[in-house]
Amino acid sequence: MKLLTSLLALLFSAFLIAQTDVTATGKVLEQGTNYPLEYATVSFIDATGKTVTGGITDVDGNFSIDIPSGTYTVKYEFISYKSIQKPNLQIQQATTLPTVYLSLDSESLDEVVVRAETTEVQIRLDKKVYNIGKDLTTSGATVSDALGNVPSVTVDVDGAISLRGNENVRILINGKPSAIAGFGSTDALRQLPADAIERVEVITSPSARYDAEGTAGILNIILRKEKTLGLNGSVQANLGVPLSSGLTGNINLRTDKFNIFNTTGVRYNKSPGNAYFETRYLTANASNPLVTEDREYDRLNRGFNTNLGIEYYLTDKSSITASGFLRLGDDEDVTTNLTKEFDAANVLAIERSRIETETEEDTSLQFSLNYVNNFDTNGHKLTIDLQAEDDAETETSFIDEFNTFPTNELLPAEFITQIEDQNEYLVQADYVRPIGENAQFEAGYRGNFEKTVTDYLLTEQLTPGGAFVRNDSLSNVFTYEENVNALYTQYGNKFGKFSFLLGLRLEDTQLKGEVTGEDITSNDDFNVNFDNSYTGLFPTVNVVYELGERENVTLGYNRRINRPRGFFINPFPSRSSEANVFQGNPSLRPAFANAFDLGYLKRWSKLTLTTSVYYQRETDAFERVSEDTGEVTPNGVPIIRTIPFNLATNERYGFEAGVLYNPAKWLRLNGSFNFFGFKTVGIFNDVDYGTENTSWFARGSSKVTLPYKIDWQTTAFYRGPRINAQAETEGMLSVNLAFSKDIMSDNATIGFNVSDLLNSRKRNTTTITPSFESESEFQWRERQFNLSFTYRFNQKKERQRGGRGDGDFDGDDGDFGD
Repeated sequence: MKLLTSLLALLFSAFLIAQTDVTATGKVLEQGTNYPLEYATVSFIDATGKTVTGGITDVDGNFSIDIPSGTYTVKYEFISYKSIQKPNLQIQQATTLPTVYLSLDSESLDEVVVRAETTEVQIRLDKKVYNIGKDLTTSGATVSDALGNVPSVTVDVDGAISLRGNENVRILINGKPSAIAGFGSTDALRQLPADAIERVEVITSPSARYDAEGTAGILNIILRKEKTLGLNGSVQANLGVPLSSGLTGNINLRTDKFNIFNTTGVRYNKSPGNAYFETRYLTANASNPLVTEDREYDRLNRGFNTNLGIEYYLTDKSSITASGFLRLGDDEDVTTNLTKEFDAANVLAIERSRIETETEEDTSLQFSLNYVNNFDTNGHKLTIDLQAEDDAETETSFIDEFNTFPTNELLPAEFITQIEDQNEYLVQADYVRPIGENAQFEAGYRGNFEKTVTDYLLTEQLTPGGAFVRNDSLSNVFTYEENVNALYTQYGNKFGKFSFLLGLRLEDTQLKGEVTGEDITSNDDFNVNFDNSYTGLFPTVNVVYELGERENVTLGYNRRINRPRGFFINPFPSRSSEANVFQGNPSLRPAFANAFDLGYLKRWSKLTLTTSVYYQRETDAFERVSEDTGEVTPNGVPIIRTIPFNLATNERYGFEAGVLYNPAKWLRLNGSFNFFGFKTVGIFNDVDYGTENTSWFARGSSKVTLPYKIDWQTTAFYRGPRINAQAETEGMLSVNLAFSKDIMSDNATIGFNVSDLLNSRKRNTTTITPSFESESEFQWRERQFNLSFTYRFNQKKERQRGGRGDGDFDGDDGDFGD
């Protein structure tokens, strides 16, 4: 009996041992290039041919799968690549399998091309990554145009970029602030060709490694990199109507020891626009209560930009990259403003023409130095970045004004000169240390030091045709400094299907402003001289739970800051209209926000669905309000001033969903929807500007392959109506159309696109206040036709490999042109 009991116990123990789960790890790479293949499928098949379990590789091509101990055939698969099977592998304990290399399946090359021409989405612990693919509507377009096709992102008619309807978004290039994006301005994004983009990272719940700047989140634009050995490059030329022309070339020379890269572009564009304003004054000081302004914009933009750099491989694991970026701009804008004043009986009393000729010369020069040391192949590395930039801008405006009714009369003219110099320095160090197979520790420092000096000189005629006299109440020099020092640390780990990333960032901000001038320092409206310091902690929490191999749920929390910058803090008023001016507010304080984000991702064979719900509460949020100053122009028109101020609170909530669907090789569909609401509470100058409203926007894109391999893409965008503290903006529809065909053995591409096919991209706004009511229509750029030609030499047609070089805990990725 004892023998039988012992035998049964032995057999039961053996059964338990046989059923004990062990961990099998490994890596899947592309044959010949050693690129990691993300989302490659790894299956474990038993002796009966049954698939016991399986999994997919991560961004670095790694997999870690728990399986019952036993003998298996391991099958490796990746779309458009030849599958590989490794039979009779005995896995009795934790095992690291040999690295597997998959090669392209020549019979599936057409499918590879299809994948390259679609937009793919990937979920990370702290962001969504959109691989742009071959978006036809951005052929010959700019980076700013391309951003308008990214889910969650909108680009307004005047170029303002919003994330989930919030303009407080931080723009980074390759993970760092850059002259390419502009410090505090996005104008430079209109000069960089859209083809330069490899992918866009939409970071709505930024981890601690990123700046805390931007309450809406971060858009990180990753530029293309060429990894092919030898000499290669491409040239793109485009010509459009209204006149839009550009030529961009990039070249790469890569050896085993170094990589030299250059991207150079020139542009010459005319960009007509228009606006219409109708204002009815309700106060007694208005001699003519109804005033209309019909405005025409005639812009001529000339620009040149070049980026030259070299990456030198010190060892197999370390490299240093030095690069320089130069941007030159020479623009001339003519704004014609026809003003009509009507008396109380709506009879025309005065008609006036105001012509502003503005010239602007810009020079941006940036030097970057990047050092990377990969201590091993598991992600243990140190990165150090140094960056210096100098921006110089000279802007002159001559404003000529004369009455045309009831009599022809020349009025006093104005001449404005504004010289702006900006210096910015960046020092950054990031250290990443993997701990075991799934954990990772990270720490770093970033310092941004910025100084801007704006010299504003307004001279005006006291009598028509008389001498120009300096206006001492407005002419002055404004010096603004912003210094930010930051330390951060974060830790991430993965337990089975559960991953998390916890971080904490400490930022110390110093904002200093000084205005020198004869009269403006006594201005009671503003504290024009200030020196403020803010120190804050910014925690971040990001969690991912894998419901299945192609399904997960994410949860994120972060605290953010929005610092007043640019024209929001500059006290110099705009002068395009003497009756409607915008003036910055040097007294603006930074806004702080706490944000939560819950996301869901599900992938099927031909369909990808992403959804999110989010909530944000912001204190001291910025709001623009318009008010009657109580002053009038020399012609008796009340002066309306628009000024930003700090609201008490601003709460935002919303839901978004995106769908990528490829039902057939010849048809690709892409759609997204975002619904959001907000509630603001705040009082300014004893006026309550609190409001509550909802809005939404949606976009859809279809891409069809026609006979003779001609691609046809249609993209539509609709932004629903929205309301802020004073203004109500109508909905807006925009449709883009594009065609493309590869020629010359696929080494060249010719494309044709129409931007704003219906010429409907116009912003219509109604503003109601106790002292005036106004309606306006604004169109930044009219419908445009564009023809482009791209030629590639020694370059394979781009294939998406799923966002390489960017792990679950890694966010910054390389330098321009690398």
